[in-house]
Amino acid sequence: QVQLIESGGGLVQAGGSLRLSCAASGRTFINYVMGWFRQAPGKEREFVAAVRSYGATHYTDSAKGRFTISRDNAKNTVTLRMNSLKPEDTAVYSCAAKDKNSGSEYDRASDYDYWGQGTQVTVSS
Repeated sequence: QVQLIESGGGLVQAGGSLRLSCAASGRTFINYVMGWFRQAPGKEREFVAAVRSYGATHYTDSAKGRFTISRDNAKNTVTLRMNSLKPEDTAVYSCAAKDKNSGSEYDRASDYDYWGQGTQVTVSS
């Protein structure tokens, strides 16, 4: 089992920044690809960003250039820095972990084994 706890959500004005953190415990952190997903009201969960064991990153198109995902394998944490936030970024953001040996896909929620409880991000216009 891997336990994931997110923090750092909140209310911010458009153009502002937020930093989301996810603390992992339970198993060897480096064995997992870590991802961030989000779900807005009435919409399906969507991929935001992922970081592989040794730092390779992937982003959805809307996050490129604005969001940065990173991980600290010594501290078992993954961070999502979000800049130039827009009202359409409003959603519940969830941290997720998938076994690094379970395939090369990184943007399908169904491939992730463990999920945090989510943290609300609200961007006002």
